[in-house]
Amino acid sequence: MSPEAKRLALTITRWVLRIIAAALLAVSVLSLIEANEWWIRIWDFPRLQILVAILLVMIALGFLERRARIWLLVPLAIAAAWQLYRIHPYTPLAATEVAFSDAVSLPEDQCFSIVSFNVLQSNRDYDRTLAMLGRTDPDILLLMETDAGWQAALEPILSRYPSRLDRPLDNTYGLIFATRLPMADARIEDIAEADTPSVTARLTAGAPFRLIGLHPRPPHPGQDTEERDAEIAIAATRAARDALPVLAIGDFNDVAWSDTSHLFKRIGGYLDPRIGRGTFATFPANLPWLAWPLDHLFVTPQFTVRTMRVMDDVGSDHRPIYSELCLAPQDGEARNARPDAVTAEDREDAGEVMNEYREDQAEEARGED
Repeated sequence: MSPEAKRLALTITRWVLRIIAAALLAVSVLSLIEANEWWIRIWDFPRLQILVAILLVMIALGFLERRARIWLLVPLAIAAAWQLYRIHPYTPLAATEVAFSDAVSLPEDQCFSIVSFNVLQSNRDYDRTLAMLGRTDPDILLLMETDAGWQAALEPILSRYPSRLDRPLDNTYGLIFATRLPMADARIEDIAEADTPSVTARLTAGAPFRLIGLHPRPPHPGQDTEERDAEIAIAATRAARDALPVLAIGDFNDVAWSDTSHLFKRIGGYLDPRIGRGTFATFPANLPWLAWPLDHLFVTPQFTVRTMRVMDDVGSDHRPIYSELCLAPQDGEARNARPDAVTAEDREDAGEVMNEYREDQAEEARGED
């Protein structure tokens, strides 16, 4: 390659890096904006990937852009620090919130296993899911995106459970809930948007507790976040008012480090077993390097955790989450972290979420008239 060609290639590489750097700075700034528009909120999701990309660009620029190190590298360093700040709790560098269970001293009836899994409605590889459920044999099972085909295919597994609630739908928001724990006061309902069901149930594991299962709609072109945020806020408010310990699971279509998830956690008085342990990323299943933690498990302080893991790909665009928890109020409240205090600003934010949802619903109703 001639010297002129080398200089041209170097110039092109520098400009490509500058453009990538500008794009990374732009999406980092967008993620600071408090707005419901999908094209803004979507940048909550890939914070880890943005952080890695920023670091790689900084390394490349450090070698190729000697004259531009300060004016370009400093903003990139600030953006990297911001992204790291948001995801830091979901690394082993942070302190855990939920303690491991004292398995020796706890009666078995206080402990139970859970599988939460978005099956992907269009996925017809039923056998892999049946095999996974046969291996794990969870005490509590929450399946999302289940239509009539999935309901029929999973009957050999579902028939093992004495208590279950089914609402098959063909809109990718069907839901199946099954448990072998004693169950009462259980229902499937649309708490924010029609045909987007959630489940609540009173279960018993040595003592009674409340389970909430959610699968709100995600942000995408034509769908902002008002309905999703409202469903999450309503569920958090219900948990805060409940006298029982509460466990919340499901595909929230939101990442663990988003403002909405943080608000849900504070309002509901929840702890997150992932904090201090990892991201437990579940989506997309076939691209683990790009995966985000969309499937969640939150608990109030009366629970401890035996194990929690993301399982192998079984044909869906999500990976299942398997966990074992124990309802041990004295042990949990003594050894777990304290939930974040709810502030007046949190209550105001939750109120704003609901007001924006009502305004959006009213606008849609006017459009249908």
